[in-house]
Amino acid sequence: MRQVRKVLDLSLPPNAPGNPKGPLASVPPSAPRQAAADQGPLAVSESSAGRRCLPPSPPMPGAGAGAGAIASALLRAHVPLMPPPRAFPCLAAARLPFLRARAATASFPFQSSSSPRLPLLPRLCSARSFCGVACASPGGAGSDPAAEQRPQESELIFLGTGTSEGIPRVSCLTHPTKTCPVCTKASKPENRNRRRNTSILLRHATSSGTANILVDAGKFFYHSALQWFPTFGLRTIDAVIITHSHADAIGGLDCLRDWTNNVQPSIPIYVVDRDYEVMKMTHYYLIDTSVVIPGAAVSALQFNIIKEEPFMVHNLEVIPLPVWHGQGYRSLGFRFGDICYISDVSDIPKETYELLENCELLILDALRPDRSSSTHFGLPRALDEVRKIKPKKTLFTGMMHLMDHEKVNNDLARLMETEGLDIQLSYDGLRIPVRL
Repeated sequence: MRQVRKVLDLSLPPNAPGNPKGPLASVPPSAPRQAAADQGPLAVSESSAGRRCLPPSPPMPGAGAGAGAIASALLRAHVPLMPPPRAFPCLAAARLPFLRARAATASFPFQSSSSPRLPLLPRLCSARSFCGVACASPGGAGSDPAAEQRPQESELIFLGTGTSEGIPRVSCLTHPTKTCPVCTKASKPENRNRRRNTSILLRHATSSGTANILVDAGKFFYHSALQWFPTFGLRTIDAVIITHSHADAIGGLDCLRDWTNNVQPSIPIYVVDRDYEVMKMTHYYLIDTSVVIPGAAVSALQFNIIKEEPFMVHNLEVIPLPVWHGQGYRSLGFRFGDICYISDVSDIPKETYELLENCELLILDALRPDRSSSTHFGLPRALDEVRKIKPKKTLFTGMMHLMDHEKVNNDLARLMETEGLDIQLSYDGLRIPVRL
């Protein structure tokens, strides 16, 4: 039998009402909740006797709602931050030396061309100049004539940038009296308001080859893959990293059967133990394949249980960024080099801010234009976090149908003039060259 390393701290997502990226409805109400959300991950083997649980901590302060309309939210210079969220004691100081070393010797590409660190590529100088699908050729590096003369570049591709239900909404398109401007635009296939479940794919290029590392496979994953894999010349999925166990992050695991039946023998999945326990119920047949009817071909997945500390995937260091995704529910962002990805967040603990130091590209949750929800940053709060984290560039993701791509981007562009903040919305099919 396959041995799987376990991490204590089991939990299931709460069925929070009103969550636009809602939890899996199939999780039974009797399932244990994430009562030990702030206990440290204690690594044990499958054969260890019994499980130990630490006492739960006091409830986390609720995520604050942003205030005001888009214009006032964007033009104000600073707004008092929320009270500090509950800390994660499990984030040990031993995880931070690499960041402190970078901070001591940091030399960004904007400062010196002789920096020993690998800078982001020149095309990353502005969020508004990112190379998207319009200027990309399948499998290539866009229209850059020098692309064939240099080694293949690593790339980050946005497979989805929307909510769990996606954009457009059926309810908007079929409403008998009201017209939703964003959903109407999104009904056109090439419109940038058309959004599927949040997901990115890192095409990690090394001297030994290229690995396609997927972050999340939600309900709409197969539809995203149908569009973007042929467009960008993608074929294999060499790893899947899971942020949390809601349907918009794991609902597409069954669709991976197309790859394991026809492209490759299996796919490794990297997931924390609490989310693996959810998968044992929602995707039990992918974990215990003995229940599969003989002759049926399901996804062949290799589950790797990770802890909230750095791990390696195809020679790429991945650093988990623990955050809150609603009261008492923990989700993960991830850091890849100087790229930080946080798709589902309502609060960031103090210890995680240390892991965000010297971030060059921040990809951050921003659900709606006017306020936060109980489980997601809204635009005002997301802007506050950008001012606090101080990344070189920021792309927002996870937008609902109140976020008009063109309108919000035009408003965000003013922040470059007023505050020097380089921020834009991402969109499905956006592809940017990166160095990891």
